[in-house]
Amino acid sequence: MAARRATTGEALDYRAELWSMADALRNNMDAAEYKHVVLGLIFLKYISDAFEERHAQVLAQWGPEAAEDRDEYIAENIFWVPPAARWSKLQAQARQPTIGTVVDDAMVAIERENPALREVLPKDYARPALDKTSLGRVIDLVSNIKVGGAEAQATDVLGSVYEYFLEQFALAEGRKGGEFYTPRSVVRLLVEMLQPYQGRVYDPCCGSSGMFVQSIEFIQAHATGNGNGGRAATDISIYGQESNYTTWRMARMNLAIRGIEGRIAHGDSFHNDRHPDLRADYILANPPFNVSDWGGERLQDDQRWRYGVPPRGNANFAWVQHFLHHLAPRGRAGFVLANGSMSSNQSGEGQIRKNIVQARLVDCIVALPGQLFRSTQIPACLWFLSRDKSNTARRNETLFIDARNLGHMLDRTRRDLSPDDITQIANTYHAWRSGSIPPPSPSPLQGEGRGEGRNAAQATSPGNTPNSEDGYSDIPGFCKSAPLQEIRKHNHVLTPGRYVGAAPQEDDGEPFEEKMTRLTTQWRQQQAEARRLDAAIEENLARLGFGAPIDRESIDSDTGG
Repeated sequence: MAARRATTGEALDYRAELWSMADALRNNMDAAEYKHVVLGLIFLKYISDAFEERHAQVLAQWGPEAAEDRDEYIAENIFWVPPAARWSKLQAQARQPTIGTVVDDAMVAIERENPALREVLPKDYARPALDKTSLGRVIDLVSNIKVGGAEAQATDVLGSVYEYFLEQFALAEGRKGGEFYTPRSVVRLLVEMLQPYQGRVYDPCCGSSGMFVQSIEFIQAHATGNGNGGRAATDISIYGQESNYTTWRMARMNLAIRGIEGRIAHGDSFHNDRHPDLRADYILANPPFNVSDWGGERLQDDQRWRYGVPPRGNANFAWVQHFLHHLAPRGRAGFVLANGSMSSNQSGEGQIRKNIVQARLVDCIVALPGQLFRSTQIPACLWFLSRDKSNTARRNETLFIDARNLGHMLDRTRRDLSPDDITQIANTYHAWRSGSIPPPSPSPLQGEGRGEGRNAAQATSPGNTPNSEDGYSDIPGFCKSAPLQEIRKHNHVLTPGRYVGAAPQEDDGEPFEEKMTRLTTQWRQQQAEARRLDAAIEENLARLGFGAPIDRESIDSDTGG
């Protein structure tokens, strides 16, 4: 059966269909195990599609001998697939009991021919625990969508399917799923705020490499704009590390399917830092929240703890100081942390936070809405650190943004940030840093997917006077540029709600006298109703022998009964 070619819109619909059909085949297999079975096959299909399309072109132009010349593919940045590993061979044997061995052999052959994929592809399809009938059905299913040809690559069909599957696996796995998946809108917000146009980009807990993918997409989206003068994606160098071996392989595959080169190492960033001499221009990360078993007792004298030894029972400030250690002299970092990092004083965390603030390293704190993360209900925030603020007017200030009321609900339990929400937050930050006034955002009440809360457009509305010469304006209830002296008064607690205050209430047009008369009457009626209910409860208790009834006549006179 011919592989289905999907347009962008069709692919978005087809990915849900593909997931639903594939998920039904896993029976009782654990999601963490099933994830690698399916994603490995999708990746293999991508390689095969790109190869087969190039193979047909070479065959038509130069004949069968040239079509089997490895150099014809390597020159076009296409992985060479040896004959025994081609998808058509796999599909032809999909219903055979030996299909697991056939897939493993194909993976081994592809790795052998393509050094960039060494130790990346899964090779355990022959294990007895994997039902071979189900495996064959998954192969038949994946055969129905073309993910690696030029048309599919242009519309990033595979990237869309791959990311969708990662998200679904995160939901299926629960808390552990969050170790490799960060919601796309959160990643995009980090990238839009840091704007990593060029330089070294580092993520020491990179999961499935989502930060790197979004960074490349950001540069490509702005390649012809005003921000970077049309520089290409090759202007950044990618460095990452991931402690979980299978997640590390997914990270490598996630970059490979998009043709992104990066130095992604396997190992524990705390105890086996694989990039010890790296000083990054940008750090983007979503470290696991509140990890208690990170081995801190073995690192008490580590050189990274310049601002205080992090507690053994919580790795949050170990991550923060690891980021600072790896920043270049003018580097900047943006990362996700649990809300407790903004205010905790346990086990010396408050002192570490104070030292970092006093060193004038904290650029911005963003309080995020709840329910953004599929795998945890722990409230989260974004930290932005800047190694050198000496040449900026904001040296002694920190920007606080309270974005808790932004976002829209995808369903009963999941919230997401819309493009307008991301633009609103990022523009506010850039205006604060650069001195320009952010353009008004659309009203949060206009159209689907808008934010549900405060509007940064208030910054340019009449009556909003800038509070500094560069044009930036605090917005009550949304953002505040707080001087170091004010942060000291709050004992270096960085919760944005302490600084931004409350949003102004809109005047409803009702005259004060009329409103007070209405509210007073309503209050007295409610008080009378409360006394009536109290009397009814007392009567019922009296009937049960637990009290004496009160005077009904006084209650009836109060309520007009």
